[in-house]
Amino acid sequence: MLTTRAYAAQSAKAPLAPFSLERREPGTHDVLIDILYCGVCHSDLHQVRDDWGGATFPMVPGHEIVGRVARVGSAVTRFKAGDAVGVGCIVDSCRDCPSCRKGDEQYCDTGLVGTYNSRERDGVTPTYGGYSTHITVDENYVLRIPESLPLDRAAPLLCAGITTYSPLRHYGVKAGDRLAVVGLGGLGHMAVKLAKTMGAEVTVLSTSPSKRDDALALGATHFAATSNKDTFKNLTGRFDFILDTVSAPHDYNAYLNLLKVDGTMILVGAPEAPTPLAAFPLIMRRRKLGGSLIGGIRETQEMLDFCAKHGVASDIELIPIQKINEAYERMLKGDVRYRFVIDIASLRKA
Repeated sequence: MLTTRAYAAQSAKAPLAPFSLERREPGTHDVLIDILYCGVCHSDLHQVRDDWGGATFPMVPGHEIVGRVARVGSAVTRFKAGDAVGVGCIVDSCRDCPSCRKGDEQYCDTGLVGTYNSRERDGVTPTYGGYSTHITVDENYVLRIPESLPLDRAAPLLCAGITTYSPLRHYGVKAGDRLAVVGLGGLGHMAVKLAKTMGAEVTVLSTSPSKRDDALALGATHFAATSNKDTFKNLTGRFDFILDTVSAPHDYNAYLNLLKVDGTMILVGAPEAPTPLAAFPLIMRRRKLGGSLIGGIRETQEMLDFCAKHGVASDIELIPIQKINEAYERMLKGDVRYRFVIDIASLRKA
C-alpha cells in the first residue's frame, strides 16, 4: 500500500484538514498517478456538507484530477510513466450492462463507482478523491490529456467540461441554434465556450447583471439579467435550447416559456429541493425537459480532444490546498471566476 497525503472532512460540520490514506499498489491493469492539479467542483461542497444525503466520512473530495503517470501495471498498454493523464467522476462500473457496453458508464445499471464518496466494486472499500498526492485507477477509466492543453486549466474539463459538452452533443445543438445558458459559474462558463465553438448563438441568463461583460468576453452573443422581470416577457419563445446549470432553487416553468415550439430545456444543475413543474409550459408548445449526467469515458476523451483542437480550457483561480475551506466559502458567494483549482504541490510541501 502507498501512504498518501490528502485533505479530508471528518464530518458534515467539519472543515477539511490534513489526512493520510492508503492507495493500492498498481495491479495488472492499474495506473498510479502523481496528482498535479485538482479542480474544486460545487458538488464537492454539496457532498462534504451532506446536502444530498448519503455522505460517508472521512471524505476526500475531488473528481477533476490531472497529473502524470508514475507507474503502470504489467498489462497496461495505453499509458506509460510520464504521460499527462486525467481522472474524472468515474473510476469503475460493471462494464457489462447495456450502458457500459455503449460507453455510457455514468448510467451503469448497477451504479458507477465514483471517484470519491463511493465504494469499490467489492462494496466495501471506500474511494478517496483528488485532494491528495496520488491515486491508483484502472487504465480503462484514465483519460489522456492532449499536449496543447495547460494542465491546470484542463482539470475542470473532467467534470465541468464534460457535464456541458455531453448534453450539447446528445441533444443535437448545432451551428445556428439559439441556446440560452442559465447561470455563469463553473459549468455555465464552459457551456458558453463549448457552444460558441460549436457555432450556436449563445445567450447567458443570469441573476447577476455584473456578469454581462464576462459573458460576452467568454463568447456569448447576448446577455439578459433574470432579476429584471421584463426579461422573461421579452424572451418568450426565443430559444431552441436552454442549458440550465444552476444548483440553487429556481422556477423551471418560467424558463420553459422561453423555448420555441419543440424546444428543449436540459438540466445539469442539481438543486437540493424538488422544483414544482406545471404541465402547460410543456403542453402548449410541445416542449421537452431533459437532463444529463457528466459523460462516459469515451465521450470525455472526445471532449478533451475537441477542447485541444479548438483551444478551449477553463478559466481558473489556482489555490494552495491550505485555502480550500476559504475557497468553499467563496464558492457559496459566487466569488470565483470561474473554477478553483488546487495546486497539489502545496500539499506535497506541507
